This record gives sequence, C-alpha cells and structure tokens, in this order.
Amino acid sequence: MDHFPLAGYSVGRVGFGAMQLPGPGVMGPPRDRDEALAVLRRVAELGIDHIDTAQYYGPDVANELIRDALHPYPAELAIVSKVGARRDAAGGWPAWDDPADLRQGIEDNLASLQIERLAAVNLRILDETQPPGQRFDDQLGAMVEARDAGLIAGIGLSNITVEHLKRAREQTEIVCVQNPYNLLHRSSGPVLEECAAAGIPFVPFFPLGSGFNPQNPVLNNEQVRAAAERLGIGASQVVLAWTLTVAPNVLLIPGTSSVAHLEENTAVRDVVLPDDVVAELNALA
Repeated sequence: MDHFPLAGYSVGRVGFGAMQLPGPGVMGPPRDRDEALAVLRRVAELGIDHIDTAQYYGPDVANELIRDALHPYPAELAIVSKVGARRDAAGGWPAWDDPADLRQGIEDNLASLQIERLAAVNLRILDETQPPGQRFDDQLGAMVEARDAGLIAGIGLSNITVEHLKRAREQTEIVCVQNPYNLLHRSSGPVLEECAAAGIPFVPFFPLGSGFNPQNPVLNNEQVRAAAERLGIGASQVVLAWTLTVAPNVLLIPGTSSVAHLEENTAVRDVVLPDDVVAELNALA
C-alpha cells in the first residue's frame, strides 16, 4: 500500500515535513532562501501530496516559504499544521494552548498559507504526562468548532498517550496522530497500535532521530550502517524504509532543507528491505 486516507485525502506514505526549512534552531529565515524554495518546488515535482508544517516554525517562516513556492496549491495536496505552542525571543517553545489561542493559531496558519481550509490541524500536547481532563476537553472543543466552521477538514493530535486518544475519540473523529517514534525509541508503540486498529494515520516525528542531536544515534547505529552498505543505499533510506514496515497506517514526513536530501528521502518509496534486515532492525528496540 503506497497511499493511505487522511481527512478525506488519499496521500502517499512518504510526505514532507517543513520544520527544517527555517534557520538554525527553527528560528529566522533559511540560510539559503532560494534552496528552500527549490526544495518545496521539488516536493511538488516528486508528487508528494502531504506537507506538515506549523506557524511557529520560524516563526512564520515555513508557512511563508510554502506559500511562495506552491500557491495556488494542487487540489490533492494535504497541508497539515499544528497548534498549541509558540516561539519566544530566546527560541523556546512555550505553550499557547488556551481554546482561544488554538483558534487564533489555526486562523494564523490559514492567513500565512493563503488557504481557506487545512486538511488537518494537530492539537499539540506539550506535557503528555498530564492525564487528559477538562482542560483537554475544552481544547478539543475549540478544534471541533474550527472544523465545524470549515477551517479544517479534520482534527489531529500530537505528542499524546493512549488515554488522550481514547478520550478524544469519545467526543469526535480523530484523523491523524503525530508522535515521536523511530528505530531506537518506540515508546509510542501503544499509541501506534491503537491508531492501526482504528485505521487512523500515525505520523512519526523524528523518524531519523532528533535533528537537534548532531551525534544522531539512529543514523549512526552500526546495524543501520551495515545494512546500508550491504544494500547500497543511504542510512536514512534504511531507517525510513524500516519505519514503513511497522504498520500500513504509518505516514512519513522526513524534512530537509536540501534538494539532494529530499530526493534521497523520497526514493525510499522504491526501497524494499529484505526480511532478514527487517528482523535485525526490529530487534534493536
């Protein structure tokens, strides 16, 4: 299966994440604006129909680049954003998640992207250790109001537990979940399993390891590198291809600010890992 339903769209399982388009630390303009625009235009040329972004990437930078490169958007393009945080002058990620803030965040995304409706917006939970309660219900209510007003096609959740997902689904439809998950860090496995059982797209962030860790133990793992050498492909392609084997509802959004890296990541659509390699990587958890 190379496509999966997402909020009324049928998207390829390999999409694109816009987080790396702004400058260092996801702050300020890109090092090379022309290259950033070229990446996004190549996204369209490669037939990628799922872009993940956020107004607070930059802030404001990622969405403006997407708009400048791709507007007017193809009808089949699913643009997904998230709300619940903002950026401060020091580069921090403080919460901005009162119901009114969430609505304002959605409207800010629409304005910067120059789009009337987003495919989905994820309600980002900054402290997933906090059990869902009335505040979560109120936040979810703001998302439902935005959907019913036609601003978004579907409601997603991000950085959540199984309890968040179950409580949310008692109140409304959830069209996607975005949680941390990769070859070496699979603590979101129960959430992935819950999504798979319900047919909900699961979108792992940091599938190649954290972009904020220059050591990157995922890409530098000995077995990953050995598999890459044996198969004649890049370590990132091994990791992404493995992630696609985990479950059919997994949708990838690897990000980059380089056209060459974009093409390498996207080529994973044609990579089929041998069963023994998959088994070896499965055992790394």
